[in-house]
Amino acid sequence: MLQLTCPYCGVTGEETEFMPGGEAHLKRFGPGSSDEEFEAYLFLRKNPKGVHFERWRHAFGCGKWFHAARCTATLEVFGTYPAQTEAPPEEILQAIRDRRPGWRYAP
Repeated sequence: MLQLTCPYCGVTGEETEFMPGGEAHLKRFGPGSSDEEFEAYLFLRKNPKGVHFERWRHAFGCGKWFHAARCTATLEVFGTYPAQTEAPPEEILQAIRDRRPGWRYAP
């Protein structure tokens, strides 16, 4: 079971206290975008085996959305950070590199 820490209220809990919200750091396309861009935004998602950046909501706590970096194969959580962050913070990326030598962030 995942153990996540809400970056807003600081509560650490099991994944049942939180609600998953899909892939993090998606580029949203609005009016004026091409059909291909809008289709990619709606339907195309990464589904990696390994490190993945996801959105989560503290459903049974403060209710705020945040991002989490975790490994989909081992359920290891590398860290969480506020949802308003446009890219993973360097300390999260470094924590991943420390545990996964040779791993590189590819936005």
